[in-house]
Amino acid sequence: MHGKRYLLDTNALVALLRGHQGLLALTKEAEWLGVSVINILEFLGFDGLSNSDRDLLATFVARIHTVDLRHSDQALMQRIADVRKRKAVKLPDAIVLASAALHNATLLTNDSQLLKLAQDNTAFSLQAF
Repeated sequence: MHGKRYLLDTNALVALLRGHQGLLALTKEAEWLGVSVINILEFLGFDGLSNSDRDLLATFVARIHTVDLRHSDQALMQRIADVRKRKAVKLPDAIVLASAALHNATLLTNDSQLLKLAQDNTAFSLQAF
């Protein structure tokens, strides 16, 4: 473990479950690895998802940290609201960004809009894979 903390965006989750070697190497070095419940829901919403895909996701998610979305988590609620007030991002992206920030994690993503946001704002730690 090298102290790295990563939150997986949906595209990273898909790539990892497909065996992306570079992403696999990054996650193996992680001290903390998580995914937002938003990303799990996006994954489960893919058309044509097989039962084996669902099983693979369930097995993987059971081994990492899931960032839930609860009203009682006031720190997360406030971060999400702050992101939405300051940046023109969709609510799901604001939730994922706030979740990564709250857990001091780097968001692993290939979402070009989110990566551009990170270039313009050092408050978020994002990394392409």
